[in-house]
Amino acid sequence: QVQVVESGGASVQAGGSLRLSCAVSGRTLSSYRMGWFRQAPGKEREFVAASSWSGTTTAYATNVKGRFTISRDNAKNTVYLQMNSLKPEDTAVYYCAAGLGGSDWYASMSYNYWGQGTQVTVSS
Repeated sequence: QVQVVESGGASVQAGGSLRLSCAVSGRTLSSYRMGWFRQAPGKEREFVAASSWSGTTTAYATNVKGRFTISRDNAKNTVYLQMNSLKPEDTAVYYCAAGLGGSDWYASMSYNYWGQGTQVTVSS
């Protein structure tokens, strides 16, 4: 019933910036949490950032704090991930997800709906 579509991935040089977008379709409830995850080749999917739909509560992985910011435009049902000071180790496929249940915002299993992923490549 809920669909999630990411966009905005690109190839950039180290130190550059990108903004990823996550368009959510369906009747999004105010209690939804929105999360960003990423997966590099040969590695497990890892948590990046999450936010309540209202934006009043946010969480970030320690290795992106201060560089990445999660935000949203409620009128457009869109969540953003602003990525600054990008590093080669940020290279991954980035996924947007939406969830209602679960208490651990860092866990993939706490999210019910997932996008297809968008590729971010950071060159050194």
